[in-house]
Amino acid sequence: MSRFVVPEDQDGQRLDVALAALLDVSRSRAAARVAAGEVRTDGRTLSKQQRVRAGQELVLTDEAAAVVPSPPPPVPPIRYEDDHLLVLAKPAGLVVHPGHGQPDGTLVDALLDAGVPLAAAAGQERPGIVHRLDRDTSGLLVVAKTDAAHAQLVRALQRREISRRYLAVVQGTPRARRGRIEAPLGRDPSDRTRFAVRDDGKPSVTRYVVLDQAVGNASGQAVSLLACALETGRTHQIRVHLSALGHPIVADGTYRGSAGLAERLGAERVALHAGRLAFAHPVTGADVAVVEPLPDDLVGTLTAAGLTLPAAWWQPLDGPEETTP
Repeated sequence: MSRFVVPEDQDGQRLDVALAALLDVSRSRAAARVAAGEVRTDGRTLSKQQRVRAGQELVLTDEAAAVVPSPPPPVPPIRYEDDHLLVLAKPAGLVVHPGHGQPDGTLVDALLDAGVPLAAAAGQERPGIVHRLDRDTSGLLVVAKTDAAHAQLVRALQRREISRRYLAVVQGTPRARRGRIEAPLGRDPSDRTRFAVRDDGKPSVTRYVVLDQAVGNASGQAVSLLACALETGRTHQIRVHLSALGHPIVADGTYRGSAGLAERLGAERVALHAGRLAFAHPVTGADVAVVEPLPDDLVGTLTAAGLTLPAAWWQPLDGPEETTP
């Protein structure tokens, strides 16, 4: 056991911040030790969000028994950058920010390790983060470097002034070529890690257009390629809405995706990609629009499915739409 007394200049700090300074380690490493239950005071296990007090004694397990944190991942490809923000292409498999079950090895850790300035106003767990993508979703994210840029981008997101366009490979062929899915979303009462359409959920709207369909492919099952646009940005929104429509995303086992179809198409992760991001620059007002090509694994999924991606797939989703309540 090791014992430390919190000095006066750390009074009121979060535990992970204070512990990192006391041990002279990174904050992600300190957070990993806290998450593993290795830090106690008065016999109680602490959480990293708790504030420490000057004179408080912290008891740690031996260093040899501590969980070794994951090294920071490399910074993903940056598609746009200036003094105020950056737009990057997140690969599938990378978690955006630390959270329950993922104390380190995140996009935030990669940016901090590389010395990228991040907006503190977003919070200590998710500095700079304006919006997020699920672990298995690839594609574009905007990250704020300054508090002023973060505030403006969050406001633009709330006002639906940031255009986010996704590509999704789904099971089956939607009846309507263009549609608007309007269904409130909330936590699934039977599984708190999932979301579901609920009468008491938050208003949620997804628009889609069918770009291509294939029936006679190697999988032996009809599949479709959709472009989706978010009018709201709820967690798992596109995944839940498309599943509720009866067309779950390929390889999305959480929301009724067929494991057999995913295997036949060689899809090893949810076939969802954030392919276009467009907004007015929060400081200059200039138009920023970035398009990210499909990564190789999803190109392979499309090829196996017999689907073709149109060159200008991100054009406005104009035309008559069928609304699905």
